[in-house]
Amino acid sequence: EPSLYTVKAVIILDNDGDRLFAKYYDDTYPSAKEQKAFEKNIFNKTHRTDSEIALLEGLTVVYKSSIDLYFYVIGSSHENELMLTAVLNCLFDSLSQMLRYDGSWGGDTHGS
Repeated sequence: EPSLYTVKAVIILDNDGDRLFAKYYDDTYPSAKEQKAFEKNIFNKTHRTDSEIALLEGLTVVYKSSIDLYFYVIGSSHENELMLTAVLNCLFDSLSQMLRYDGSWGGDTHGS
């Protein structure tokens, strides 16, 4: 059935597989218990691999890790992996820009 939702979920986990952030955009996993079980499952299947795409529980999962964080974007099994990867890269790059500390708070006030 057609949907405007390309992304079913966005999840960020720490290096132990615990949730830091999760947003589910449909009712594939309606309860918190089901969501936690799914998050543990994807973490266990992906945290030791170097690939960037997995098919899991009938869903396409694209992911990226950075130091001790794992970023996941989940779509349906027939979703275009390139679209999901574009969402993942945008999220990752945006957070990297926001959280980068370059030695000055509030921009350059000294004109150098």
